[in-house]
Amino acid sequence: MQTSLYVGISGQLAMERRLSTIANNVANAGTVGFRAEGIHFSTIVSRTAPFSTAFATAGTAHVDSRSGGLVKTGNPLDVAIQGEGFMALQSPQGVIYTRDGRMQMLPSGDLVSLNGHAVLDISGSPLTLDPQSGPPDIGRDGMLHQGGRAVGAIGLFQIDLSKGYSRYENAGFLPEAVPQPVEDFTRNGVVQGFTEESNINPVMEITHLISVQRAFEAVSSSMEQRDTVLRDTIQALGARS
Repeated sequence: MQTSLYVGISGQLAMERRLSTIANNVANAGTVGFRAEGIHFSTIVSRTAPFSTAFATAGTAHVDSRSGGLVKTGNPLDVAIQGEGFMALQSPQGVIYTRDGRMQMLPSGDLVSLNGHAVLDISGSPLTLDPQSGPPDIGRDGMLHQGGRAVGAIGLFQIDLSKGYSRYENAGFLPEAVPQPVEDFTRNGVVQGFTEESNINPVMEITHLISVQRAFEAVSSSMEQRDTVLRDTIQALGARS
C-alpha cells in the first residue's frame, strides 16, 4: 500500500514540472524568438524483493528546435534568424544567446538589444556603428554596411542545448556547451526587417495543459482511495484485536 503512495507522489512531481513548463510556454506565446520547452521523462525501477516497482523521474528539459514564423516589421534594426543560429549578447550574467533580433542604435553608435545588452560579433566584441550614417544594411551573413562600407558583422552561433542550459530573459539561453560560429549561410542567416515569432502553438499547449491537469487529478483521486482503504483496514484490524 505504501509503495503505491510513493509511486503516486513521483508521478505527481513529474506532472507538476510538466504543468510548470506548459504554463511558461503559454505565457511566452507572444515572446519574440522564444522556443518552447518540453520534458523528457524516464522510469526508475526498484527491484527490491518481492516486487519490482517503477517510479517516474523528475524529467529532463529539452528545447523545441523548430523555427517560428517570420513577421515583417520594416524596421532596419530588426532581424529574424533562419536556420539554427543564435545572436550573442553581452549581459551582466555573461554572454547570452537569443533569436530575438530586435536591436537599437544608441546615440554613441553602440548596437544593443531592446534591453540594452551589447550585440556581439563573431569574436565576442561589441558592435559599434556610425550614428551619423543612419541605419545599416544587413546581409544574410550578418554583415553590416553603412554608406556602402562594411562596418562589422553580427555574430551567429550554433549552440548545443542538449548539453544543458539555463534561461535568461525568456528568449535568451546560457548554454553549458561552448557555442560554435555559424559557417554555412546557405541554410542559416538573418533577414533584415523581420522578427521571428515564438514556435509555440497555443492551442496545442492548452490541450496539453488540460490533459496533464486531468492526469494529476486522477492520480490524486487514486491516492486518496488507497489511503481510505488502508485506514479502513487498520481500523478493522484494530477492532478485532
